[in-house]
Amino acid sequence: MITRLKLATATTLLATVALAGCATTPDANNTAVNTVGTATNIGMSVFKAAVDTTCRTEIEKQKAWRLAKVAMSAQQQEDAKTRVCGCVSEQAPQQVGIVEMTNAAIDSKYRTQLVTQVVAKSLQSCYGSIVR
Repeated sequence: MITRLKLATATTLLATVALAGCATTPDANNTAVNTVGTATNIGMSVFKAAVDTTCRTEIEKQKAWRLAKVAMSAQQQEDAKTRVCGCVSEQAPQQVGIVEMTNAAIDSKYRTQLVTQVVAKSLQSCYGSIVR
């Protein structure tokens, strides 16, 4: 009888530990996934902000922009820049992979080069589609 009681107790204890382990695993996984997701979102937000800033600088160098802005008010210029650079910023994540983003997070020189490349690839197409 004592052996059966010990066996039942041990089985119950083992089942409890096993179920508790299963119950905590998704939370631990969700926490890890949420942490990675949050870090990725923050990194992408920083990347997009850098793209927007670079875009605003680069658009001023464009001959077409210099000609077009003569006919615009300051508010119209700002609105056009916001639309064009918003387009560039939205296209940016599609042009970079996880390895590039990781390298950009680690190396500021690489990040600057990556942002410049992304802006160069998208600026003309976004400018052409928005400012007509």
